[in-house]
Amino acid sequence: MGDLERELRDLSAWLETPEPPDVTARVRVRLDKPVRRWRPLAAAALVALLVAVLPPTRAAVADAVAGLLRFAGVSIATSPAPTPPAGTPSPLPAQRTAALDEAQRAVRFPIRLPASLGPPEQVLVADPDPSGVCRVATLLYDGGALRIDAFDGRLNLAFHKEVTPPGAEWTQVDGGFAIWVDRPHVLSYVDRAGEVRTETARLAAATLIWQDADVSYRLEGSLSKAEALEIARSLR
Repeated sequence: MGDLERELRDLSAWLETPEPPDVTARVRVRLDKPVRRWRPLAAAALVALLVAVLPPTRAAVADAVAGLLRFAGVSIATSPAPTPPAGTPSPLPAQRTAALDEAQRAVRFPIRLPASLGPPEQVLVADPDPSGVCRVATLLYDGGALRIDAFDGRLNLAFHKEVTPPGAEWTQVDGGFAIWVDRPHVLSYVDRAGEVRTETARLAAATLIWQDADVSYRLEGSLSKAEALEIARSLR
């Protein structure tokens, strides 16, 4: 069984979708190649079917056929083991420190705090538009070793990751779709124009990625999956 088929089988165990149409007969009628080609054709048909019935945030699985997964403002590329970036990474565009109430006024979305961690040690906002409204708010804990990035989920891409398969795993936060990346990976910021800011590239720790309404989140730190999920579920 290929990696794509395995991911789709795992995903289908908890997806709430309508009964799919029976495409088996149509696929078999059109097969004019040897039987060894049935598996990739069937996998492609299953991907197309899932894309047709999944809600928009889950339809990102379509990109899996190209080795690229887009979800909740994050692009995850399955590639060989990433090489740690050289030099010191640049901060996000126009990043600055702000008091919590000031940060709340600077973004369009509510800044939620994790009840299990309490108030952050530091708050950052970054990437303002021409009107001054920022795209990203970051909560820092443990001297910056643990961070929660919140960004406008209506925007296409906010971060770019490179991980080694099978480092990305489907999971859930409060019943919603989420991704757990269980190992260090290269992380770069993607600007408003969709360009990867390579100067921001850094080696990130284990990360949980999820979306709630119009806000997407990244929780990064030296955490187990269970610890990360507990923090994510405590956001208030």
